[in-house]
Amino acid sequence: LTAVCSRSAEKAQLFAKKHGAGLWFSDLYEMARCPEFDAVFIASPNALHEEQSELFLSNGKHVLCEKPMTTTVSAQKKLFALAEAKGLIYMEAIMSVHTKAFQTLRLALPRIGRIRTVNLCYHQLSSKYPAYLNGELPNIFNPEMKAGCLMDLGVYPIYIAAALFGAPESIVSSAVFLASGADAAGSAILSYPGFDVNLSYSKVAQGYSPSEILGDKGTIQIDSVSQLTGVSLRTKDTAERLVPGDISRDAVMAQEALDFEQAVRLGCSPTSAFFKDAAFIVREITDEIRRQNGFPF
Repeated sequence: LTAVCSRSAEKAQLFAKKHGAGLWFSDLYEMARCPEFDAVFIASPNALHEEQSELFLSNGKHVLCEKPMTTTVSAQKKLFALAEAKGLIYMEAIMSVHTKAFQTLRLALPRIGRIRTVNLCYHQLSSKYPAYLNGELPNIFNPEMKAGCLMDLGVYPIYIAAALFGAPESIVSSAVFLASGADAAGSAILSYPGFDVNLSYSKVAQGYSPSEILGDKGTIQIDSVSQLTGVSLRTKDTAERLVPGDISRDAVMAQEALDFEQAVRLGCSPTSAFFKDAAFIVREITDEIRRQNGFPF
């Protein structure tokens, strides 16, 4: 870690000292021009991802951007084109598909036979919801920040569907909105040849049921669709644990950074191309869900 940036100079300095960064900034433009580092991780609110990614790419920095890297396909195409023109890596930070567990999941799919139904869910009661109920407007429930349940939680089950099965043939979706205009929950059916993927996600209720991929020879259960922990393969007579449920969050999140580093070192690879293709499918799906439900952004 070389440099950090915050809107508050004091906070930037304290964070840099705590984590061993030698440089700190309170001006993004100054940071982008700094020659002391070659890559940046962007973890600001969603509405700022496009502008800030463009800033750092334009200044010759590789970019690992927290999901969603953009909120539209058109913006994503523009930024990937910029990165390619400058010989840079632009990658989305989405921990689930970067984990070793994701490869385990992909390899296990043939063992359950012909896929018939997929149920992917992520229901997590937001720690910011009480503040919203008390009259505050946290970023996550502020549509001006291009936030809400779909872009924060819904992308996790969508990513699993996109990365495993590709682009759906059709989409039918619904959304539940708060008075602020942000979506609080939603569902969608992604139709593929021979099976549907049923998606369900919420930030205003806590869920405990696993996600499932059901085939005619067995079923894969997934306790956490965001971290891909607690993955089991079950048949009528057997149960096999494929991925443990107690993997540390640090270990889960580390792989996306390692994949980013590898992409930077190699310039481009089949792995980074796979993540790029999946990211575009995810944007196409979220664009369509927002269009169908009249999202304010």
